[in-house]
Amino acid sequence: MKTLYNRTINYALILIIMLFYTNYSIAQITSEPPAKPKTNIEDALKYARNENSMPGKYPGKVVQVNHESCTSENKIIYQAAYDMVENGMLSLTGEKNIKAAWRKFVSPKERIGLKVNPVAGPQLSTSVEVTKAIVSQLEIAGVKRSNILIWDRREEQLFEAGFNHENFPGIKIIGTERPENGSMYDEKGKLHSLKMIDTTWYYWADCEDKYDSATIPYMVNEGKYSYFTKIVTEMVDKIINVPILKNAGSSVTLCLKNLAYGSVTNTGRLHKQLWAETCAEVNAFPPLRDKVVLNIVDGIKGCFNGGPGANPQFFCEYKTVLVGTDPVAVDRIGYNIVINERIKRGVQKEDNARGRIFMDLAQNLNLGIAVLEKIKWEKIELK
Repeated sequence: MKTLYNRTINYALILIIMLFYTNYSIAQITSEPPAKPKTNIEDALKYARNENSMPGKYPGKVVQVNHESCTSENKIIYQAAYDMVENGMLSLTGEKNIKAAWRKFVSPKERIGLKVNPVAGPQLSTSVEVTKAIVSQLEIAGVKRSNILIWDRREEQLFEAGFNHENFPGIKIIGTERPENGSMYDEKGKLHSLKMIDTTWYYWADCEDKYDSATIPYMVNEGKYSYFTKIVTEMVDKIINVPILKNAGSSVTLCLKNLAYGSVTNTGRLHKQLWAETCAEVNAFPPLRDKVVLNIVDGIKGCFNGGPGANPQFFCEYKTVLVGTDPVAVDRIGYNIVINERIKRGVQKEDNARGRIFMDLAQNLNLGIAVLEKIKWEKIELK
């Protein structure tokens, strides 16, 4: 009798343990993922749109211009880059001459900002050649060099990547983080770059990080506010976005990322918890949404892995330029190019939809079209 009693107790204990772990496993499977930190995206949506607002004059349209002979001995041929940009602009607008095409977006009296991406040095940044081609065509449209500004977060990186006064005479080259008299700090120890930050425009997110001296001064990483640079809020009337075609893991860092993370401070925390949301939501604020009128992706050289940093073993020549007003659609085409290259080279087996989340979020904010089948994708082949 005692043996039977002990067995019954043991079976009961085993049953309880099994039920506990079964319920625990079910709870693990059915539990919701941790909630994302809240942001102030609702503030951005309160502002009325205008005729320039994303996705711009040609929503869902992307022109891809390929040029088989655009490089020689690992160097970009300027005339080829010029022809690629020109053909892209003419096809996008339907105009017959380049002046008329550019006049769709800019006027001679406007201050035009070219948002390049110089973060990976001269080897893997927006090329000087594509940027020069854009400047030349802006001049044909009547925009004076004194009204053109090349910008990004860090002025030092701009010069390192070749955006200097020797290559671009008469054009202002400026970063939100910029030294004065050779120093980042004034006599009181205050950051000069704070003069370039507009505290009236900000992206707020309910997350923060500990202060890290390695990311100062521009990427100040304490607090919950990411302030917009005065470059976009005060110094330019229109923005031409000129990113480079490269990967970021199994995703890409193109139009939306180049704009969002290049235009606000305190981004370290956002990389960790709100990467996709930041790419989409920062672009929904008027200083970007209403000023970015063109996206011209420099895809002559790029990378398929190891990005967004410069890892030479993963460099490749896509020999292409993408042109469009819709940053989401342009990103979707660029993503398709990069992911296909990764699959071809065996870096990944198939398209992972997680890499496109930021585009879906941007589409939900009416910034453009993320569905590949809905994009009007035109291809031009030059030789």
